[in-house]
Amino acid sequence: MSTPQTIGQRDTLVPVSALNEFVYCPRRFYYQHYHDEMGTPYELIDGRSKHEKQSQRGGWITERYFRATELDLHGKIDLIESGGDVLTPVERKRAESGQYFPSDEVQLAGYCMLLEAAIEEPVNVGYIYLYETDERYAIQITESHRETVHKIIDKIRSMSVDSIPPLTDNPKKCEACSAREYCMPEETAILEPEKAQGTGWEGEV
Repeated sequence: MSTPQTIGQRDTLVPVSALNEFVYCPRRFYYQHYHDEMGTPYELIDGRSKHEKQSQRGGWITERYFRATELDLHGKIDLIESGGDVLTPVERKRAESGQYFPSDEVQLAGYCMLLEAAIEEPVNVGYIYLYETDERYAIQITESHRETVHKIIDKIRSMSVDSIPPLTDNPKKCEACSAREYCMPEETAILEPEKAQGTGWEGEV
């Protein structure tokens, strides 16, 4: 049996999309990045399809890749709008719920930080565009957003293949999670109840 590939073996920098994945559920992130056990969920395929269709509208310049070793980050920004001398990143989401989530804000903050590192100018605003409602929201990137990005990067860096994060504190997140068959939250809560203590799963079984 081969040794699972680690984040460090893939790239020395953390992908911005990982910030979103980690905020959603560190345990889900663990299975995705150490064991490649996520498959290709429907949401990802549908999202890519929407990105491809959207990128053909209006001749926008889309999907620009950035790396910033000083931030320990790299990633591809969906769209960068140019208004005069101001550049603004846009993160596009499927958003079947009709709303965006705190994890999306953190991801957008990561892209703003990448862009400002590249152009050496402050980027304090980004947009989250929702396909489902065809609406977009201006997000003011605060110092709190930036501190959160740095903290998550540190947490990702400190992860190890031998230490599986605890179950999520919100079992509703597990309902459509493509890592559920590997994470086995319900089975874990039944067979190893001590691991469910302090999570949202201790009262679910």
